[in-house]
Order: sequence, then C-alpha cells, then structure tokens
Amino acid sequence: MHSIAAGEVIDSLAAAVRELIENALDARATHITLNLWPHQGRVQVADNGIGMTLEDLHRAAVPHSTSKIRTQADLWQVASLGFRGEALHSLAQVGHLEICSRLSGQASGWRVTYSPQGDPLVTTPVALAPGTVVIVNELFGRWPARQQRLPALSQQLHQVQWVIYHCALAHPTVTWAVQLSDRPWLALTPSPTARGLVPQMVRAVQDADLHEGQQVAPWLNDQDNPYHPGIYGLIGLPDRCHRPRADWVKVAVNGRLVTVPELEQGIVQAFRQTLPRHRYPLAFIHLTVAPHHIDWNRRPDKGTLYLHQLDQWVALCQNQVDLLLGQQATPLADQGQQRLTQLIKTAESSGAYALPTELSDQLPHRARPGNLRALAQVHNRYILAEQPDGLCLIEQHIAHERVLYERLQARWQLVPLATPVVLEGLSARQLEQFQRLELEPEAFGPNRWAIRQAPEPLRDRDDLPNALLELSLGGDLHTAQVAIACRTALRNGIPLNLKAMQTLLDDWQQTRNPRTCPHGRPICLTLSETSLARFFRRHWVVGKSHGI
Repeated sequence: MHSIAAGEVIDSLAAAVRELIENALDARATHITLNLWPHQGRVQVADNGIGMTLEDLHRAAVPHSTSKIRTQADLWQVASLGFRGEALHSLAQVGHLEICSRLSGQASGWRVTYSPQGDPLVTTPVALAPGTVVIVNELFGRWPARQQRLPALSQQLHQVQWVIYHCALAHPTVTWAVQLSDRPWLALTPSPTARGLVPQMVRAVQDADLHEGQQVAPWLNDQDNPYHPGIYGLIGLPDRCHRPRADWVKVAVNGRLVTVPELEQGIVQAFRQTLPRHRYPLAFIHLTVAPHHIDWNRRPDKGTLYLHQLDQWVALCQNQVDLLLGQQATPLADQGQQRLTQLIKTAESSGAYALPTELSDQLPHRARPGNLRALAQVHNRYILAEQPDGLCLIEQHIAHERVLYERLQARWQLVPLATPVVLEGLSARQLEQFQRLELEPEAFGPNRWAIRQAPEPLRDRDDLPNALLELSLGGDLHTAQVAIACRTALRNGIPLNLKAMQTLLDDWQQTRNPRTCPHGRPICLTLSETSLARFFRRHWVVGKSHGI
C-alpha cells in the first residue's frame, strides 16, 4: 500500500522538486533556493517562509497529515497548492528525508529525520534563519527498478527547469536560485507580474515584445465573493515572437500551471489570422477562481482539474487576448550600434518578410488614427510614411488585406448574381463548404452545380468562377474571408497617389490587429527617430565648423 502511494506522487526528480517547491510557496516564501546533486540522488530546498513548529515537524511525514485541510468540506474549498498530505510521506519512502525549520521569533529551529514510514527518528535543535530546509538523500535508492526507468539526466534536468519556470510564472514575486552540483545553474529575479519573468526564460524575447492586462470575471464579480475572480493575460505580439510548437501556451489557475485543453485551444484560436501558418503564440493566462468552482481531484499531481463554467472562462480568455492584441505597442529599448546597423540593413533589403521579430519598433494603433502621413511610394509596393517619432514602411497589399478582412468579419454579405456561375466536378467536401458559406449550390445537370449568389466583394470580378472554387477548398468562414481579402486587396506593383496612400494608411491604423496580415505576415517596419539619430551620429559632440 505504501509503495502505491509513493509511486502516485513522486515518480521522478522533477516531481520531488515540484512538491517541495509548492510547500515552500504555501509557506509564503519570497526566496527559494534549490540545490541538486542528481548523481547522488540528493535534493535540497530552502525557503524563507513561515516555518514549522516542532509538533508540525513530528507530523509532517505521517501519511495524509496536512495543516491545510481540517474537515471534509475543506476539500471543496482548496486555496493552497498542497492539501493531500502525501508528498513528504512519499519522499520519506523513496529516499532519506530530513527537515530543518524555524518559526520567526523563536531562538532556534529543529532538525528532524524520518523513517521510511514517515515517523520521526531523531530530533535535534539547530541554528538557522527563519524558514524551512528540506533535504532528500538517496532518492529512489530503495527502488532500483524505479531508478532504472528514469530518463537520461539531461531530460530530468529539463523537466526540473520547467517545474521551476511554471512555479515562477504563477508566483512572479519570488526570487529563485538553483545550484547544480554546487555550481550556479539557474536564477530568476522577481517581478511584479509574469511579464518580467518571460524574457528571463525565452531567449530573444524582450519586455517590449509583450503585452499584459487583467480583468474581472463579470459573471462572478460580486461583493460577497472574497476571491475577486478574474484573469491575468500576457501575450507575445504576433509580429515579433511566435513559436513552432504550442509549448508556450500556458494556463495557470490559482497559482498552479495546469493542463486544460479547452482553454489552451481557445487561446490558440484567438490568435488565428494573426500568426503565420503552422506557428503558435506565446501566451500565459492566469485565472483566479473561487475554490468551490474547482475540483482538483482529477490526477494525483494536480496537473489538471475540473473547472466549473468552463465555456465562460474560455470566452473570457479569448476576450483577454483580443484586448491585448489591440493595445498600443511600446518602443524597444536601445540595444546598441550593432542592433541599429542590423535594423538599417533590414530596412534597405528587398525581402519584406525576412524581418527578424525583435526588430520592430513602434506600430500604429487604432486608438491613434491619422498618426501616419504618407510621403511616397517605393517600388510601387511600399508606402513610406512619417510618424511623430520616425518613419514607417508599410507593404500596401497586406495592409489593405488586413483592412478588407476585418470589414468582411464585421459585415459578411451575400448578393444575388445576374448570371449564375456553373461549376463542374465539385467534391462532397467542396459542396459542404458552400453550404457552410450559405451559397447553396443547385444541381445543374450531370456533375454540375449552379451558384446563384456570391460574397459582395466578388460579385463583379472577372475571376469569379476561380474565386468561388478557391472558397470551396477552405474549411470554414474565416478561411473564406481571408481568401477573399487576399484576392480583392490592392496588388503590389500598382502606383498610388498621395491621397490613395493616405486613405489606406488611415483605414489600416483603425483595424483591430494592425501588426500582421490575416496570414500572419508583418505589415510595417518602423525606424524610430532615436535609431535614426544614433545611426547618423547625431549624439556625437561636433564643433561648429562642421555645420552643426
């Protein structure tokens, strides 16, 4: 029976670290130090939390002993990370457990060692700072079969790193210091919010690449609810950072990173038509939920849960992402001459979409219409515009594509055709897509169908039959709207006068997501006045004889 319990809770080095870290966070620690000696099976976690009394130390490793749950009703009001009382008992079974702890205000602390059954063996006074130090030696030493099934050391350390990252994201005000075999391995400095943690975890992501915000859950917000349910959201701007996998779509609930597929899929869906194909967003969502709306008893490691009113939380997550995508971007901090030179070279290159994501400065926003003034057209492809703090280069086709796509989203209209379009050889999948778009194909002879209406932007186009065939190959309304916007947008190579350029810029600045086209390509490259001044050495002190 003891073997089963230990195996459910502590099955890896990362699981041992996770349980000890969560205990430290429950103790309201603001500084956590982790030391690992994986070859020796040794783990030590020290914190500056509230500490434990001698009585609590004697009961700490007894099975199902916890100070966080006192009655059966408390199981439905869980407000802590740990509550089952299994972790320390399991650690005593799979290794040699020792705990040192001192309450604030007491002259000294206590060191207690435990038997494999969790009973205290030796108790001695010890001098240490207020807080707790938990040491596990010879982890899985009594379990050779478990040791043999552990993955390679590099994979174990990777799992430990993610455990620390996930706890840090959900508790950003905590300082983290990690040593591996007595050498510094990992350190995270605290921040008021998770925004300050992500650049420490993801290479090449900077603070200006991120937007954050929070809002309450309107259907749960009342004066009698002491938990203030709501949502905190942090996203990477889609034109600056995106991922090849959905490895940075993360959800936390009440201080714990969890897996909730419905929430994660909803977040990814909220980024559709703002990211390139087969790319995924960087997003962290932290929900604050009243404990009685959560059931943690789904898995022993509490990595997933049952969440009441799940559909409403999904909708709130998507709404939060929409709000963050619409925020005004902030300029990037000056990164020095090397980065500036790279920025200028990018502006001069002919490849508009080879722009590294970290080089965009400030993009216009719908709350600032009219900030751009059209100056000229470059190669009948780009619009050169002036803004208060620099210059912008906007690709005319994809800027117009973004404008048309959002108009189609706001007003999807089918209009009758004077002459029906007859299409041949449509597959069952194509006919289903026409039905989804409410185009209602009618049988018109053997293997032929007549289409008697079309989306309004396509009605008078010469390529209407080809456009309808393209729509039939999509999967949903959004795909059709993207295809129509791309087909009807202003083509590159078409000359524009200043009035037409200014109209396009004004329309584009008022879109909800001006940073990328519906296919996810960046629309605008900005050169700030600060960058231009540095490139032209205007910060140098030059004599009057030089004409300054």
